[in-house]
Amino acid sequence: MTSEANPGAIQLSAGLRMKTALWMAIAADLLQVVAFPLFLPGAASPADDVVDTVMCSVLTLLVGWHWEFAPSFLAKLVPGLDLVPLWTLAIANVYRKEKQLAAAQLRQTAQQQ
Repeated sequence: MTSEANPGAIQLSAGLRMKTALWMAIAADLLQVVAFPLFLPGAASPADDVVDTVMCSVLTLLVGWHWEFAPSFLAKLVPGLDLVPLWTLAIANVYRKEKQLAAAQLRQTAQQQ
C-alpha cells in the first residue's frame, strides 16, 4: 500500500520492520518456552495456538511471507519441539537471507557500472 493510496498510513523502514519482527518473535518464544509451561498443558494448549497464529500473521505483515514461517508454525504441533525458539530462528534466517540478497544486488550493481 503506497502513501498515495492511504495518506494517513504510517510507513516503517525495512530495518525497523525487521527489528520489530525479531523482538516480537523473541517475546513470543519466551512466552511459549518460559511462561506457558508453568500453567498450561503442552501441545494441547489453546494459548500456544493463539500465539502461533497471531505471530504468523503479524510477522507476515511486517516482513512478508517466508517459507521459514511454515515449519515454525507446524513444528509447534510436535511434542518437545515447542520448547525450541522457532519464531526467533525463522526471523533470524529471513534476516540472513535478505542481507545476502542485498549484498548480491549491491555487487551486481557495482559490476554493471
